Amino acid sequence: MTPPDNKKIVEERKELIKEVLKAYPEKAAKKREKHLNVHEEGKTDCGVKSNIKSLPGVMTARGCAYAGSKGVVWGPIKDMIHISHGPVGCGYWSWSGRRNYYLGTTGIDTFGTMHFTSDFQERDIVFGGDKKLIKLIEELDELFPLNRGVSIQSECPIGLIGDDIEAVAKKTSKTIGKPVIPVRCEGFRGVSQSLGHHIANDMIRDWVFPRADKAKKDGTLQFESTPYDVAIIGDYNIGGDAWASRILLEEIGLRVVAQWSGDGTINEMLLTPNVKMNLIHCYRSMNYISRHMEEAYGIPCTKYKLNLDITAFSSDQTLLILNFVNFGLKFNPYLSHDKFSRSGHIRRL
Repeated sequence: MTPPDNKKIVEERKELIKEVLKAYPEKAAKKREKHLNVHEEGKTDCGVKSNIKSLPGVMTARGCAYAGSKGVVWGPIKDMIHISHGPVGCGYWSWSGRRNYYLGTTGIDTFGTMHFTSDFQERDIVFGGDKKLIKLIEELDELFPLNRGVSIQSECPIGLIGDDIEAVAKKTSKTIGKPVIPVRCEGFRGVSQSLGHHIANDMIRDWVFPRADKAKKDGTLQFESTPYDVAIIGDYNIGGDAWASRILLEEIGLRVVAQWSGDGTINEMLLTPNVKMNLIHCYRSMNYISRHMEEAYGIPCTKYKLNLDITAFSSDQTLLILNFVNFGLKFNPYLSHDKFSRSGHIRRL
């Protein structure tokens, strides 16, 4: 068999890159060219630039601040309507792209896999989209009366033209009588999704928790506390992993009050400041709000991770189960180890 001609392959791939770049406008192509190259044998790298801001309007593998907020933190909250405020493209590409499983009837009381957008056009860029956004929120509340709130996920043009989404949120929240959360997560704000996580966390702090504090003060927050209340933070139920975590936690005697945000609800977010401990799965995306709850409400947090094999336990996995058991006994001393050895859920996992 004749070995491949590496030089020929490299040249063919370079030609392919040139062909791809022809589809871009000249200015965008010049920027995009820095991110495309071919690795050649003997060189340490292929000279591709990284860790710089995404170009608005150009799809990238790593996403942007909007992707971090809408696609990761807010999108899985199942009983809220999440509006992609801007051109249709960003909303389309973030539409049900992750397997955030949830329970409910889509279009009735849950909306996780639905796509809502303000569908910005050229005239909206020129004249602003505030009035359009108000009309959209009011119409959506009529069409889907069982929604529990709305989040406004800003795309790049919103930040560039300066739409006042905070004023819209305050006005429409009074009109529909539900939380409306404005999220300034325009894609150009961050190099990757990470800043979008931070912005989304800050909006929970500034727009959700004050509502919870007020309800608690007024006596309208319905919650009976127990010593074993915990919240799962930063688990997005991708493929149903948060459900597996919840089974184990409840088997060891803890009461899971909230899941953030896979299969989660806005009411669970409102109840979270009342738990005794936060259990963080994805530290990178939710450490900001966890630290805030520790400072503001005195709720400690700890990082945990589940990695269970359905066929057999490894030594690490067995140790993990024992850690969960000990954690549960620390919370609830009236439980016995025998309960866990008899647990059908743990045997099945």
